[in-house]
Amino acid sequence: MTFATAPQRDIAAFALRLFAWASVFVTFAFLFENWLVYWQGQPRLRVGGTWAVVTYAVAFALAVLLAFRGQRGPLRADSTRITALAGWIARSAFWLVLLIGSVDAVISFLRVEGFLPGLVGEQMATQLGLSHWRGPYVHMPLAALGLLLGLLTRGVSFVWLTLLVVIVQLIIVIGRFVFSYEQPFITDLVRMWYAALFLFSSAYTLVEEGHVRVDVFYASMSPRAKALVNGIGSIVLGMSLMWVILILGTATRASPIIGPFIGYEQGQQTFGLATKYWMAAFLGIFATLMMVQFAASVLKAGADWRGEPETGTIKAG
Repeated sequence: MTFATAPQRDIAAFALRLFAWASVFVTFAFLFENWLVYWQGQPRLRVGGTWAVVTYAVAFALAVLLAFRGQRGPLRADSTRITALAGWIARSAFWLVLLIGSVDAVISFLRVEGFLPGLVGEQMATQLGLSHWRGPYVHMPLAALGLLLGLLTRGVSFVWLTLLVVIVQLIIVIGRFVFSYEQPFITDLVRMWYAALFLFSSAYTLVEEGHVRVDVFYASMSPRAKALVNGIGSIVLGMSLMWVILILGTATRASPIIGPFIGYEQGQQTFGLATKYWMAAFLGIFATLMMVQFAASVLKAGADWRGEPETGTIKAG
């Protein structure tokens, strides 16, 4: 049974592609706009910021270009490309969390035990104790390295982060009850890694359809009905929530995501990790990662609705 004529199907496919790619590029444009506003002092789009206008115009142009380019193939091909982008974000987030957490824990240990001044000098030891110095000169280079490693690696999984959380928690237990040794930075490391594990694994679970469903009606639906539910749900419940997180989290300098990040906020523990501001940034990374994956899910739902086979070729009729 044919549900639409060929021209209509092509228009529908183009609209889905445009929506998905625009969602991805506008999200990155929004992040870049925040960099312009809070780091470069530029005005926002809503008040006529020139660079913001250019940023969103470029984002939309790229979305149109990829939507036209994707017309040569099935929707699943575009969904796969967007999922690959989400994979890069997830891998980069893994390396970012691993590198920053590990290096910051070593620095904090050296500070606690008084070894740091002898290794780097009194002045550098004092600077390394300040999150305003450790953030831009230690954390940010490590974050850039994490982005690079995300491009160069493919087999990284957050299962490894789960193992690391268990290992550090075991170190805490052994240190506390066997050696009577306990320091705040170890607890901070577990908290940081566990927060990253909880947030960043969500997109992977979405790809594998591992999220818990309350299948009162869904299980008995037809494939096209399921595709409709998945597509609408990704937009109405998924993307809308991610935009709420991003917009409210970066609205002003006092907002919960951007505020701690631009101020390199540190916890109250003197010798804890200087990574509290990353806990706020994790929400922004989570929202971005999920937004990208929801865009891929919309295209996958569209492919299911149109009857595209998993092989990437469209079924006849």
